[in-house]
Formats: sequence, structure tokens, C-alpha cells
Amino acid sequence: MVSRVASSDELQVRFWGIRGSTCASGPQFMEFGGHTACVEIRCGKRLFIVDAGTGISALGSALGEDVPDTIDILFSHLHLDHVGGLAFFKPALTKERLVRTYCGNLDGESAMVSLDKLFSPPLFPVRLGQFPARFEHVGFKAGDTLTFDDGARIGTHSLNHPGGATGYRFQHGNRSVCYISDVEHSEAWPDKALADFVHDADLMIYDGMFSEAEYPRCRGWGHSTWEKGVDLAKAAGVKALAIFHLYPGHDDAFIRAMEAEMKAVMPTAFVARERQSIILDASGQEAVADWPKAAKVPAV
Repeated sequence: MVSRVASSDELQVRFWGIRGSTCASGPQFMEFGGHTACVEIRCGKRLFIVDAGTGISALGSALGEDVPDTIDILFSHLHLDHVGGLAFFKPALTKERLVRTYCGNLDGESAMVSLDKLFSPPLFPVRLGQFPARFEHVGFKAGDTLTFDDGARIGTHSLNHPGGATGYRFQHGNRSVCYISDVEHSEAWPDKALADFVHDADLMIYDGMFSEAEYPRCRGWGHSTWEKGVDLAKAAGVKALAIFHLYPGHDDAFIRAMEAEMKAVMPTAFVARERQSIILDASGQEAVADWPKAAKVPAV
């Protein structure tokens, strides 16, 4: 395991959960991983967590003493595969600190009511209010720009998903990462507003839940394909593409073949692996930790 803190001029991404809907388990899922959505993003030394699927448990353990007194968790939306790991996030269980959640798909309402309902009897034995950490829940409307106490700013965008979802754009120095998960492509694609939002990003994390052959049977479920991710990336000038929110029934052999097909049309595209790190340095020198085969992300 590699545990590190980015220097002040780095934008770092680390994947802790890459599946959608539910976990995948077994020897045939070892290469890409089986936990549901959770991504660690560091803008310099500033920590953000996007989604709290089951992968957030491993993230919490790996952080060790490297945990700020205030932790910001940005939800794409509140479906179980994006919030179900929250009660197993070790930093919230071991010390008095502030955990803030952000939710943008409830017309300005926060996640408080939904999370209090989920993490309480008879669905769960312990309420979030019983944890050592104190939780605060912030609501906003997707499309707003989030501004934090330290001046950090994150762009947001509404995504086409049942009940709504929120995409995020992180900018640090001259590098940028967009998180576009749980999105269903429109008939007219790429969507111009979304292409404008991700324009020129160094890395776009994109929902590739289904294959093109599977998608017609799953139309309306709120997910997309790697092909549509490539189309969006090329139209928007995105430099590298990470396919994410993988279908739990797709094993390593299936995904490996899919990745090879994808790389044939976009060499800087890849499928996200659990614990894979992408480090975007302001100098243009990229480093990849934990998985040496990862695609290099081009410099600006």
C-alpha cells in the first residue's frame, strides 16, 4: 500500500471503490477490485472525498494520522452504492472531528434526512449522531460553485440519473479533474453543456457501467458506456479518461478486453483500478502509484 500526501502543487486522484450498484467478490475480480464508489482527491494537501460507497472503509484505514479536523465528503447522489460505507469510515469512529457532507441533487436540501433514516434502526443499529465525529450536512443545487472556508472552489453540474446526480470539477493550479459518474447519455450526444463543463480537463472519471450491447436493455437506468465516455472526452478536449462505476458482473477478463478495445480508439483512456493513484504535477511530470501500467496523463 502507498500512503502519501501530495505536495502543494499536485492534484492527486486515488480510487478506493470503482464498482456500481453492489460489490463484486471473488478471484475473478482481483485486478480491478470490487468495492463501490469512493474516490480520494487532493488539491495540494487539501483532501476531498467523492462518494462514500464501501471503498471509503479502506480509505479511512489508509489515512492513518493524516486526517484533517474537518473532512469534506461530496456525494454524487444518495443511492446505496454511494453512501453505504459512510458508517464504516474510521476517522468518524475514532475521534471528535467534523465531517461535512455535500449533496446537490435534492433541490437545495441536504442529505441529513436521508442519512438519518438509513443509519438508524431498524435499518442500521447505530445513528450517525452517536459517532465521536460531528456530522454537518450541506445542501446545494447542482450547477452551483461550492466555496469552502479555506477559499477552495469546486464546480458542479447536474447529471442525467434517476433522482438526479451531481458531477464535480476540481481545479488546482493548471490541472483539472472531473468526476462524472451515474450519468446516462442523451440521444443527442455529446451533451453540449456537459462538454463545456469538462472542457480541457486533464482527467475525466466517467460512468462506464454497461457495454453497448447491454445498454438497450438497461435504458433509463441512469448509466452509460465507455464508448459514450470516449465520445464526450474527444468532443471536449479531455486529455485522459478513467472508466468507473463498473458493472459488478463484469469480471477481470471482460474488463481487460474492454480496456484494450477502448485504448485502440483513445490511447490515454483506461479502466480505474482500486487503489490506483494518478498524480498530476504542475510541472507536467506525472507519476502513477500502485499500478505501473496506468496511462500517463498528458501535460497541459
